[in-house]
Amino acid sequence: MVKRKIIEIDEDKCNGCGQCIPNCPEGALQIIDNKARLVSDLFCDGLGACIGHCPQGAIKTIEREAEPYNERKVMEIIVKQGINTIKAHLEHLEEHGEEGFLNEALKFLKEKGIEVKRDEPKKKSVPCACPGSDVKDLRDTEKKPSGPVGRQQSELKQWPVQLMLIPTNASYLQGTDLLIAADCVPFAYANFHQDFIKDKTVIMGCPKLDDTEFYAEKLAEIMKHNDIKSITLAVMEVPCCSGLLRLIENAMEESGKVIPIKKYVIKIDGSKQEF
Repeated sequence: MVKRKIIEIDEDKCNGCGQCIPNCPEGALQIIDNKARLVSDLFCDGLGACIGHCPQGAIKTIEREAEPYNERKVMEIIVKQGINTIKAHLEHLEEHGEEGFLNEALKFLKEKGIEVKRDEPKKKSVPCACPGSDVKDLRDTEKKPSGPVGRQQSELKQWPVQLMLIPTNASYLQGTDLLIAADCVPFAYANFHQDFIKDKTVIMGCPKLDDTEFYAEKLAEIMKHNDIKSITLAVMEVPCCSGLLRLIENAMEESGKVIPIKKYVIKIDGSKQEF
């Protein structure tokens, strides 16, 4: 079980109209006893395509313990519904930046000998959540513009970066080198992108101001269910930042994983020291 985003249905509000069903081609929803029901955690990607089609406002996205979403099992359902449904599902993954799941789906179609002519990807906002928390893999979906000569280029390859917002099953976490940085570090260290972010997946947080218990639980889930190759930790020299290392060590112990860590302290004057 992992803690991740998944839909929740308010039975008191649901009138069983079924308008959500066609908008969940993954097969996670059914009308049972005149109510919409989530019949399988495995099939719900938590992206909320069904939410904007509920006239009663009975569906919302929450974060809870759930079985990991399984793209291959979903595709076994999707292909039975025809080419248009397959295309809609691929667009759904593409719009939310879920490159890992999209590649799984395309691999499944190739194995089954199913050819799908894909349209140009459409950019849509998510009706159910803040656009700032949309999961994006920036390695392939967006080309970074080249800036004026002498200006540094962004090395960020994913969104969001705040630990509170990152889904534990985000595809960009799988097989990655992780950078965990205190919120203040990018402001103090001028070459943060080139020296720290490059080729890494970023997680940001503040051990003084944020919910450290939640941080520890979420980091443990990320480590437990993703093949994290290494962790780079960057904190400020102030005492409160030292708590981030303890959180990581506790999370690693909880996950049962042993992951190599490189640790850096950034001083107020902007200098860097490995420890």
